Amino acid sequence: MTAFISAFTLSADPCAQGPAIAIKDSIDIAGYPTTGASRALAGEPPAAAHAEVVQRLLDAGWRIAGKTNMHELAFGMTGINDYTGTPVNPQDAARIPGGSSSGSAAAVGLRLVDAALGTDTGGSIRGPAACCGVIGLKPTFGRVSRRGVVPRHSTLDCVGPFAREMVTLVDAMAAIAPAFDMGAARRDSAAPNVAIVSVDADASIREGVERAVRRAECASRIIELAWLKDAFDAGLAVINVETSRAFGHLVETGKLGADLDARLRAAAQTTDAQLDAAERVRRNFTEAVDRALEHADVLVLPTLPALPITVEAARNGTSVIAMSSLIRPFNLSGHPALSLPLPIAGSSLKAGLQIVGRKGADEQVCAVAARFETALAAS
Repeated sequence: MTAFISAFTLSADPCAQGPAIAIKDSIDIAGYPTTGASRALAGEPPAAAHAEVVQRLLDAGWRIAGKTNMHELAFGMTGINDYTGTPVNPQDAARIPGGSSSGSAAAVGLRLVDAALGTDTGGSIRGPAACCGVIGLKPTFGRVSRRGVVPRHSTLDCVGPFAREMVTLVDAMAAIAPAFDMGAARRDSAAPNVAIVSVDADASIREGVERAVRRAECASRIIELAWLKDAFDAGLAVINVETSRAFGHLVETGKLGADLDARLRAAAQTTDAQLDAAERVRRNFTEAVDRALEHADVLVLPTLPALPITVEAARNGTSVIAMSSLIRPFNLSGHPALSLPLPIAGSSLKAGLQIVGRKGADEQVCAVAARFETALAAS
């Protein structure tokens, strides 16, 4: 199954019967190489120690079911990988599973595991979650340890969980984030005050978001979020610089996939002036999100502006750059953001409802998401 790079069972107790979780192949598991699903790193030695999040899961009684596939080096949105194979989208096998945490989202959607860990630098948890019809959480930046996660340095990347139900996602988050308040995350949320962010997205998805807000009986208003489009571009500049620093040397190996080779070469051309401008946008957009959340408990908007394109279309050159237009900005700002499956009219596929909260308020985001989950299940 291409959702996995390698499948095995690892637990602190050989007789453990705890829930099963899969780990993205950018997160260290002792005794297994961390290859980022790349031929260029296939010869890496096995990790000497577990990443902190893996050790915490084992200590909490979870069973590690294996390492999941991904878009090569976590630098892409489609999830297509010609070296390790492309994970199957559980909603529609003809469509891309999303990247970069494609295998983690697919493994959960295909019911191979109860939960999975991914990483999110520019939407790489929330995008695949929306594509594959599962739940994915990007925590507040810095809330979850990145010790033992590749790349070693990032100002954007977050480790976070996937699950099919909020109760399981909360369990996983409580295991990997020691200060996470499970009680607060599971507390019945009184009708939250919601700001619906006005965005460019397919009409059916925008209407699905507004319908979900009504069904959850939330007080709401529509807002314009300043600097959103600028943050999308600025986020890419930061990603390009940091990814080039981490992996640019692999271009000379000649072992990268064609898309990665081209993207890393382009990333290396990002200038200091572009990075300085991106950092100014980071400050401005972060302030804009903080201001919006002074008057709302959470922001809601689509996770992706459209349903995922087909694998064939992606291979034929259809651009996917807009896929991350609504998710990458919240990596730049560092706010917690969760994608919940969203029914839309006229489609058997679910889109994604993105819920964004105040920094450090990951528990409130989860509680509000659980309220939406219940409301949408009853509809």
